[in-house]
Amino acid sequence: MLDWNRINELRGEVGDDEFQLILELFLDEVEGVIMRLSRRDVLQLETDLHFLKGCAWNLGFTDFGNLCDAGERKAAGGRAAEVDVESLLASYSASKQALMRQLDAALRPDRRARLA
Repeated sequence: MLDWNRINELRGEVGDDEFQLILELFLDEVEGVIMRLSRRDVLQLETDLHFLKGCAWNLGFTDFGNLCDAGERKAAGGRAAEVDVESLLASYSASKQALMRQLDAALRPDRRARLA
């Protein structure tokens, strides 16, 4: 579901404080795009899924990114009706919850540790 190596790599590169800011920005941007996902506008759907895929993979949301990639390919092939938006939303939600649980545990002052 999550690529903990990527998450830890990013945390190591930018530090915990900056990572928190990056995560907040990521969540805001992704959730803004997720709220407008629609199969009605194929080009917009393809563009949105491409954006979400890049965000997801950069932050280690592997499963969500893979679903976005598959959806983007379907939209690009004229098969937007086959894009399973509900599965995308469920994957994002599950990934976010898993990350938040681990971050909460790892970033407590008494438990500064690597994730997963």
